[in-house]
Amino acid sequence: MADTSSLVFAGIAPHPPIMVPEVGREAIADVRASIEAMSDLTQRVIASGAETVVLISPHAPLESDTFVAYDGPQLYGDFAMFRAPTATVHAELDDELLNEITQTAAEENLATRRISGFDLDHGTAVPLYFLQRNGWHGRVVALGYSFLSNEDHLRFGKCIKRAIEKVGCAVAFIASGDLSHRLKRGAPAGYNADAHFFDEEVVDAIRGNSTDRIVSIDQELRHLAGECGYRSMLVAIGAAHGLGSACEVISYEAPFGVGYLVAQLSAASANLSSSSSDTEPPSVASGLNAGSADVSSAPSGDSACGAAQLPALARLTIETFVTTGTIITPPEQTSDLLTARAGCFVCIKTRAGDLRGCIGTFEPAKDSLADEIIVNAIHAASRDPRFSPVREDELSGLKFSVDVLSAPESCRAEDLDPHVYGVIVEDQNGIHRGLLLPDLEGIDTPDQQIEIASRKAGIAPGAEVKLFRFRADRYSE
Repeated sequence: MADTSSLVFAGIAPHPPIMVPEVGREAIADVRASIEAMSDLTQRVIASGAETVVLISPHAPLESDTFVAYDGPQLYGDFAMFRAPTATVHAELDDELLNEITQTAAEENLATRRISGFDLDHGTAVPLYFLQRNGWHGRVVALGYSFLSNEDHLRFGKCIKRAIEKVGCAVAFIASGDLSHRLKRGAPAGYNADAHFFDEEVVDAIRGNSTDRIVSIDQELRHLAGECGYRSMLVAIGAAHGLGSACEVISYEAPFGVGYLVAQLSAASANLSSSSSDTEPPSVASGLNAGSADVSSAPSGDSACGAAQLPALARLTIETFVTTGTIITPPEQTSDLLTARAGCFVCIKTRAGDLRGCIGTFEPAKDSLADEIIVNAIHAASRDPRFSPVREDELSGLKFSVDVLSAPESCRAEDLDPHVYGVIVEDQNGIHRGLLLPDLEGIDTPDQQIEIASRKAGIAPGAEVKLFRFRADRYSE
């Protein structure tokens, strides 16, 4: 028998921005099953009586050994990056619950850090958009996962459950994440003939009320699938531990070569399931065949979780260059984000969080962001003077991120916030320039930012400088 718990619902939601009507427009027809399933999931959350929803996203700012949490009191996100600035989400932070999660996790030696000055990432904003548009309204805790071990993510989920019990209010937990990104030729992260096995194992495990199969899934299979939801699911599985089996696949489809799963992992009452027991659920095979049979006819826009293409493109570029010595051409099917022009930095880190290379451009030098990422990724892997070139035997142990920079704007020192803005320091002659990305560990004041950026530029301490600030949106695996 399931325990009586204040965690009244746990589920999984996809996050491709194309699902949002203001973003996808007529292309939402290709993801109609997921849109309808999110309406179903929302009704289950409402029926559960959840006053707060905890969301965990793979696209929040990523730290190696710390779980991040968006700070309040108000949480805000929009889809301006996807050319839909009027599509927004707003929610009040459940500060009491976040404090309890932080304290409970700390007791297990798991760190949680609040981040200020950030809008919600699309991995958080898409599920929240559908929850709110379909009638759920309440407080939110928005989290991001880390590079810690799979076991640590399970433990973090259990800490969240204990924190929910201590606070005592009804809470739903939603794991945001997409499954394989390599299901069709032309898919965002390239094609792998075995990638579908990852999705099939996850879907079958949920249908069989056997989420332990997800925990023990072949990690090499997970890697080749190019997923962006596994660690979110681990946290959800940890949170739902001990609540009994009420798993259900509400929807699965993969119209653009990316697996979109809407599922229930646990619920306060079995009555929350709306599917008839003798109704055959959608199969992975039917999901792979949904929409056009040829991904080349899919809308180019921001389909298939467009922002997830950025680190995937960096990985594909570096893996191809290191193993074959060749430079890839940009994929034909890209998001609007990748076709835009912007400066960017490509950073390579080990799974332990150690920097392995980072090079970029603060102003666009190429015709598109896709071209910019390809060039900077190769330079980060082969030309960062601080490191030897990346070797083929290292590739499986590396993680990739891309920082997309806004246009620099002139500013004064008092206009800087190192947790929100990066800085460019320039000497009075405009010859020497130094750049520092925002939100770097150990850099907490504008003076520190300016001093380090000046030193990188070779500008003497105390010299008069011009200052420019910029924002950087980080996209990480």
